[in-house]
Amino acid sequence: MDRTISLISLGCAKNLVNSEQMLYLLSEAGYKLVPEPDGADAVIINTCGFIDAAKSEAIDTVLEMAELKKAGKLGKIIVTGCLTERYQDTVMQELPEIDAVLGVGSFGDIVEAVTKALNGESVSSFGDKNAPVEETPRVVSTGPSWAYLRIAEGCNNFCAFCAIPYIRGRYRSREIENVLDEARELAEHGVKELIVIAQDITRYGTDLYGKRCLAELCRKLAEIDGIEWIRLHYLYPDQFDDELIDEIANNEKVVKYLDIPIQHINNDILRSMNRRGTGDDIRKLFKELRERIPGVVLRTSLISGLPGEGEAEFEELCCFLREAKIERAGVFPFSPEEGTPAAKMPHVDAEEAQRRADLIMEIQAGVMDEFNASLIGKTLEVLCLDYDEDSQMWVGRSCYDSPDIDGLVFFDGDGGEGNIVYVNITTVSDDGNLIGEEVCV
Repeated sequence: MDRTISLISLGCAKNLVNSEQMLYLLSEAGYKLVPEPDGADAVIINTCGFIDAAKSEAIDTVLEMAELKKAGKLGKIIVTGCLTERYQDTVMQELPEIDAVLGVGSFGDIVEAVTKALNGESVSSFGDKNAPVEETPRVVSTGPSWAYLRIAEGCNNFCAFCAIPYIRGRYRSREIENVLDEARELAEHGVKELIVIAQDITRYGTDLYGKRCLAELCRKLAEIDGIEWIRLHYLYPDQFDDELIDEIANNEKVVKYLDIPIQHINNDILRSMNRRGTGDDIRKLFKELRERIPGVVLRTSLISGLPGEGEAEFEELCCFLREAKIERAGVFPFSPEEGTPAAKMPHVDAEEAQRRADLIMEIQAGVMDEFNASLIGKTLEVLCLDYDEDSQMWVGRSCYDSPDIDGLVFFDGDGGEGNIVYVNITTVSDDGNLIGEEVCV
């Protein structure tokens, strides 16, 4: 009888790509993949270990699986990813219910680990997290019409608040031909939108080719038949150049939605957090992007309560947000991550950091409402995802919305899963989603 394996993927899109690669390797090895862990011979939990909330989610998931195992409804528990990499010396001691652990440099060893675990062996494997990115095929779980395209792994930025370089290793770009081969294969399987991801895509190619290659990559991706949208995730503000801005502006397949994490705007905080550039540099960049890329929608990430943020620094950030009117933003209260320089710096308590995050979201809610209202009467390209039985309407994402973090578009019309259609926006729902009607253009 086939051995059954379930996989739970936690955390970011980069982690999901690793999960998809493990699914491919297991499938090729003859294991049967099942959606639910209840009744499975083994479950793999691919964890995030970036901030306290992610660590808690990972631990809670392990404990939930341990209850299934105790009840005889689950075989083995294999834990992979950032949590195990970060706490490799203690994770199996603290969570004895685990049968096998793999670090971020050992995703390719998943078949061996599962096989040994099912045979009753304890497994602990931590490969080189700075090794070149493994070119492993994957089982795409996001489709059928869109997929992530990871172009690099790790990070060299060493922001003072961030543990990712210590967990995921140094920055390693994939060879451009390998990236293009994967994109072609995705297109052949019906993928229309590629979401280009890495911790920092603006540095793509600098380690391999001695120059920034993101603009070149975008040009070559746009030449692939079937690819209609190219979405860029995590462009660091200090790495933009004229070539990249021109490529984004002139490449019709690059959606005019740019995710640029800034974290803060105050010069002293940026400097102490080891962020390159100043607040004025950020203001100048955003102004230039809006001037040179008509209709661009900006997204950013912000951290409230960073070390050095007093009331004056917080108010500077709030004033900037009111002026810049960034259409999309994720806001996180500062979480002092052990092993990072920022964890040792004085900072406000968690309650105050959360209060400030809530105030920022109030500002952003107004910006979002204003932006959504500006879309009424306009016709947008929408990637149709599914038919929603509750509303009796098709549902999709506009070119201004990224999956899982932004809104949706509900519309009447012919739709069709995976199609890119044109929708005239007629209203905005109470929860901020757009509503409209499909039109011909």
